[in-house]
Amino acid sequence: MAFTVDVSRRSAARWAGRLRALCAAAAVLALLAGCSRPVNAPRALDEYAGNTLFSSFSGRSPRTLDPQASYSSDETIYVYGAYEMLYGYHYLKRPYELVPRAAREVAAPVYYDREGRELSADAPASEIARSVYRIAIKQGMRFAPHPAFARDAAGGYLYHDLPPEKAAALKSPLDLPERGIREVTAEDFVYGIKRIASPLVVSPVLSAMQTHIEGLDVLAQTLQQKVRAMREAGDARWLDLRETPVSGVRALDRYTLEITVKGKYAQFSNWLTMSFFAPVPWEAERFYHNPGFRENNISLATWPVGAGPFMLVKSLANREHVLQRNPNYRFEPYPCEGMPEDEKNGMLADCGKPTPFVDRIVMTMEKEAVPTTTKFLQGYYDSPQITRLDVGQGYLVAMGDDPEKEKLYRGRRLQFPSTIEASISYIGFNWLDPVVGAGSTPEQARRNRLLRQAISIALDWEEEIAIFSKGQGRAAHGPLPPGLFGWREDGPEAFNPVVYKKDASGRIVRRSIEEARRLMELAGYPDGRDAATGRPLVLNFDWQSAAAGSKAYLEWVAKQFAKLGIQLEVRATDYNRFQEKMLKGSAQIYLWGWLADYPDAENFFTLLYGPNSKASSSGGENASNYANPEFDRRFERMKDLENTPEKARLIDEMTRIVQQDAPWSFGYYPTSVAALQHWVKNAKPTQMIRYNVQYMRIDAAERMEKISEWNAPLVWPAAAALALLAAFVWRVRVTASRRAQRRGIGAGPRGDAHRRRS
Repeated sequence: MAFTVDVSRRSAARWAGRLRALCAAAAVLALLAGCSRPVNAPRALDEYAGNTLFSSFSGRSPRTLDPQASYSSDETIYVYGAYEMLYGYHYLKRPYELVPRAAREVAAPVYYDREGRELSADAPASEIARSVYRIAIKQGMRFAPHPAFARDAAGGYLYHDLPPEKAAALKSPLDLPERGIREVTAEDFVYGIKRIASPLVVSPVLSAMQTHIEGLDVLAQTLQQKVRAMREAGDARWLDLRETPVSGVRALDRYTLEITVKGKYAQFSNWLTMSFFAPVPWEAERFYHNPGFRENNISLATWPVGAGPFMLVKSLANREHVLQRNPNYRFEPYPCEGMPEDEKNGMLADCGKPTPFVDRIVMTMEKEAVPTTTKFLQGYYDSPQITRLDVGQGYLVAMGDDPEKEKLYRGRRLQFPSTIEASISYIGFNWLDPVVGAGSTPEQARRNRLLRQAISIALDWEEEIAIFSKGQGRAAHGPLPPGLFGWREDGPEAFNPVVYKKDASGRIVRRSIEEARRLMELAGYPDGRDAATGRPLVLNFDWQSAAAGSKAYLEWVAKQFAKLGIQLEVRATDYNRFQEKMLKGSAQIYLWGWLADYPDAENFFTLLYGPNSKASSSGGENASNYANPEFDRRFERMKDLENTPEKARLIDEMTRIVQQDAPWSFGYYPTSVAALQHWVKNAKPTQMIRYNVQYMRIDAAERMEKISEWNAPLVWPAAAALALLAAFVWRVRVTASRRAQRRGIGAGPRGDAHRRRS
């Protein structure tokens, strides 16, 4: 580029200023070149040096963080981080073992008959009128600091009557300058349980709990009437639940909670591990009652007030949420016992150390999967989604399909811990159907049973796991998954003799298709045709058409039936229509799944209990509408037992019954696979223990080292710009000097004026 230089004294001064500015710009660029953050870094590098766990979430922010209303997996990291439950499960032991958390110990219920006489623990369930749980809670537990507890010098609450216009100006309740603390008492647990019955909360477990907790149904009706009357009268006062008692829940003293359950319900202790029974301080509800808070969606559903290991300190809807260590959290040691493989995997190295280990948890919204994966591989996320235990499966699939990705993932020592979860996927047969169901006569029942058994053999779940789950699962032999009491590697739960056999070496293998065809002949369907009419056997498979990967999966299912000569008609509908069919009992064969609410055999065998039939008036979870009196009698006994040898025997017997009846082709137990960086320690995936982040530890030094190694700073643009600028400055100075010399501007070495050169 050609240019000229004005050599007047004014222009010389102007150029001197320009040169100084250019030199300053060069210095800034040089500084940037030396201090550039690595490529794509979402935040300042010094944050990664801290004791913080970084992860992301997809979709929208959690719907509610109200402990009595929350029932979604994407909410658990916040709810179970902020609140402390009475019980939990041992982090490492399997089968799952109930352990105390806020409670001093796991309390054994005391049983009473209808006359109020105390009964022994082994009394028949039919004689037990009520079970009383007296639970001592730990002393000295305190809620996290919060403005709801702040008081003035006279002892009054500072912010319970905050002017609505001031409340409306707040973006967060933590913007208020003062915070207070308070000890957790038994009354806080009473208040939390009452909230299950409140029409202002709308708890998803009210219908279940009011059938078990004495007086909760009466409380729900009373509160509905109160709220209706208040609304009709235009009364905007706060609904203080302390004013309305419930007969089955009370505080015996400051640190003793009593809950009365109707009859005997052995699984009730498992419910006490869930957030629905979390302690809630009345001050929190009173504080959030301010109408001004609605302006910025400030409520107990968005800003928890709990006594858990963490507290929510930042919440930007659909952007970012930050949990921070609760400074008032009680001492909770890391476990010192576990399964044999836990010690081998270094899971016991932190034995006895106080938890939580991390100071903060930062959850950032990522709308797309690609940037999430990219940032994870760069080290900016400790897990792509810490709340999801299926996220690792995608990485394992990618490793199997792409050698370069396998090399990359292994080179970066990414962790993909897995576990067989307390869940099952299966194909069910409708017991009400004349062809695959119970049958109206003994002969029809025999034929239908043989048909179901043949189909169960033909449905090759090992192949399904290999193709569609990339090996992440275990073929099921019955309804009970591994890891729960009653499941034994040498028991019927691990060997279904109807579908499998043992070869010469003792290895369990699926029975051959020839054996399945022989069963078809005995059922009256040789080569898939009705022996009496010669017509082909056509069966209907009801399917939710919105499911992902439908075409390939349906082709696979049809192929399994075709092995037996059965023609499969797929009846695809939307989810609502599918549910309607299931409720009416009009489906014939269907795909279904179940994830345990709590880790107990009752929660799985209830899916086959006759009175729980989905098509009956109860609308239960027995989707196959299966009914067998022998099974039902055993279930009714088993469900009321603690984990005893008798319970284990009944589980074995029920398993053998359903293996013979084959109301399900038992499918498989899915494997949960997490995805974590190597510097994340103590990670044991589980969907039952919802506070597992409390036990995870971060090696921040390793994280910083790897971020630097994996992400070279992007300095070449700054370096190139610096070089161009330096060349430009040099050109200007040289040209200006030469022009000045020709025109006699400037002083020589001795102070003589330069002479103009021709």
